[in-house]
Amino acid sequence: MTPSKEIVRLIEIMAALRNKDTGCPWDVEQDFKSIAPYTVEEAYEVADAIERGDMENLREELGDLLLQVVYHARMAEEAGLFEFGSVVEAITEKMIRRHPHVFGNEEARNAGMAKGAWERIKAEEKRLKAEARKKSGLAEQEPPGIMNDIPATMPGITRALKIQQKAARVGFDWDNPADVIAKLDEEIDEVKQAIANGSPDQIEDEIGDAFFALVNLARHHGIDPEAASRRTNHKFLTRFAFIEKSLEAQGRSLNDCDLDEMEALWQQAKGSDISE
Repeated sequence: MTPSKEIVRLIEIMAALRNKDTGCPWDVEQDFKSIAPYTVEEAYEVADAIERGDMENLREELGDLLLQVVYHARMAEEAGLFEFGSVVEAITEKMIRRHPHVFGNEEARNAGMAKGAWERIKAEEKRLKAEARKKSGLAEQEPPGIMNDIPATMPGITRALKIQQKAARVGFDWDNPADVIAKLDEEIDEVKQAIANGSPDQIEDEIGDAFFALVNLARHHGIDPEAASRRTNHKFLTRFAFIEKSLEAQGRSLNDCDLDEMEALWQQAKGSDISE
C-alpha cells in the first residue's frame, strides 16, 4: 500500500484497516459511537491550526478530519447503509441546490442575498424532511419544535448560542443589550444565593443560567462566545507560562513560591501585555 493524492487510496486503506481477518484489531473493534469523539476532536484541531495560522499543521489536520469521514462511511458501507460515494453525492447535490444564484437562474448581488437564499432553501429542506419523517413514524420519537435539530452533543456554549439564535428568529429575544446585562446581574445574584444555601445541584443550575445569559450578552454584541473563551484561555496560558519561565530563570519552580509571588508575576505579565 503506497501513499497517493487520490481519495480512493484513503478509502482502500480504511477498508484494509477494517478487514476482520487481516486488519488492525483496534480499528476493527470501533463503531460509530466510539469514533464520534475523535471526529469532534479532529474538527477542533482544524480550528486550532487556523487560529494559530499554522498552514502546514492545517494540511495535516484536514487530512485527519477527512479520515474521520472515510471511517464513518466505511462502517456505514459494512452495515449496508451507504458508502463514501453517496456521501459525496449528497453534499454536492446540496451545494448545487442551495446556490441557485451560481448554478441556476437566481441572482445574488451581495453576500446578504446569498445568505438569504441559503436560509430559505434550507428551511424548505427542513420542512420536507419533517414531512418525510412524520410519514415514516420517526418524528414520533423526537421532541417537536424548531429546536429539535440542534445536536445535544454540541459543546454547551455553542449549543446555547444556536438555541438563542433560533429563538431570536421567531422574536423571542431581548430588545436591548442593557436588558441582557440586567439579566446577567440577576443570575450572578442567584449564583451567590445558591452558594450561600450550600446546595451543589442548585449551584450548578444557577451557574448554568449565568453562562446562558453571558452567551446571550456576547451574541447581542456580535461576539462569538467560543472565540472569546478561546482568547481568554490563550491569555491565561501565556501569562501562566510567563510565571513558570520567570521562576525557572531564578532556579525555582511553582511549588517553591506562594500565591502572592505568583500573583506579582501575573501582574508583571499582564502589565507588559505578554499575552498579546
